[in-house]
Amino acid sequence: MTGEILKIENLCISYGETEIIHNVNFSVAQGKIFVIVGESGKGKSTILKAIAGILGNGKITGGKIFFEGREITNLQGEERRKIAGAGIGYIFQNATASFCPVRTIGAQIFESVQAHKNWTEKEFISRAENIMQNINLEKTVLNEYPFRLSGGMGQRAGILAAMILEPKILLADEPTSALDPETQASVIEEFLKLRERYGVSIVMVTHNLKVANDIADEIFKLTGSRV
Repeated sequence: MTGEILKIENLCISYGETEIIHNVNFSVAQGKIFVIVGESGKGKSTILKAIAGILGNGKITGGKIFFEGREITNLQGEERRKIAGAGIGYIFQNATASFCPVRTIGAQIFESVQAHKNWTEKEFISRAENIMQNINLEKTVLNEYPFRLSGGMGQRAGILAAMILEPKILLADEPTSALDPETQASVIEEFLKLRERYGVSIVMVTHNLKVANDIADEIFKLTGSRV
């Protein structure tokens, strides 16, 4: 696996009159795990949201974002939808809270898949179970409600939702921050297995240097220096 899958050039992001990100530059090679580290409130998650096109009230005020050589900085609408999920997957910081509490995990993920693929429910379950084997997630979780899952299982359900369309790059926002050390280690191992099994590139943000050192091919400090 060679080549560059993601490139950030002189990225600037503001919320209102406040600039959060100023002239950030980095690139991610295909099949690599790239970790952005920094203290809370420094804009790590903001960078991921900019890449995914979900900044909300934030605004990109300068710079460019390239995915597979194509500029996607201000991509919106149908063109953005085409690369969401199948091209770029996203794991939220509190994955359990990202699910609707009154619908099963499987029903919600299947609904999101239908926006991109014409899979039958049988096809969906088969593909989901294949991924679940790789992330230590019981098949019964598809029929569970989010509030019934432990923190670790909730994060794994979030990984399943992000990986179901087998994206080329996975954005992970503090995926281990609310987990105990043992579960953190398990989740890290599962990310490594996903990279090995699917060849997916991963961009993760964390304030935990141990997590970064355990998983990263390259670490990027938000100040702009690489270690």
